[in-house]
Amino acid sequence: MPPPEPAEKRAVVFIDGQNLFHSARETFGYSHPNYDVKTLAAAVCRRKGWKLLQTRFYTGIPDPRDNAFWSRFWAAKLLAMSRSGVYVYTRKLRYRNKTMLLPSRPEFGEMAGREFSFLAGEEKGIDVRIALDVIRMAHRKE
Repeated sequence: MPPPEPAEKRAVVFIDGQNLFHSARETFGYSHPNYDVKTLAAAVCRRKGWKLLQTRFYTGIPDPRDNAFWSRFWAAKLLAMSRSGVYVYTRKLRYRNKTMLLPSRPEFGEMAGREFSFLAGEEKGIDVRIALDVIRMAHRKE
């Protein structure tokens, strides 16, 4: 028989920053990751009646040599998050050449229906880091 549920449920919120941004962009049309993860975590926990113990944010960030604007943006945003009490974990983005077939539509002009190659930044290891932290914290009953 499983143990009874605690009267007060404690929560640690784990956020994959890139997934959150892409979801906000698709859902609300945001062009910048202008979310407040501490407020978001608190709202979710309040709605469920959980006691928020910690908010943890994980993301890949570009090297300044690859994208100075976004590197500075994330450095400032992550510093503000950590100063507000959010645990922050980052990794550098890895870059790979990607190729895609552009649709045969007028807005693509002479490139319509052709392959297009570009350099794309990818997060590697963020999901694994989140999983390891979830397991470690659960094991320690944190």
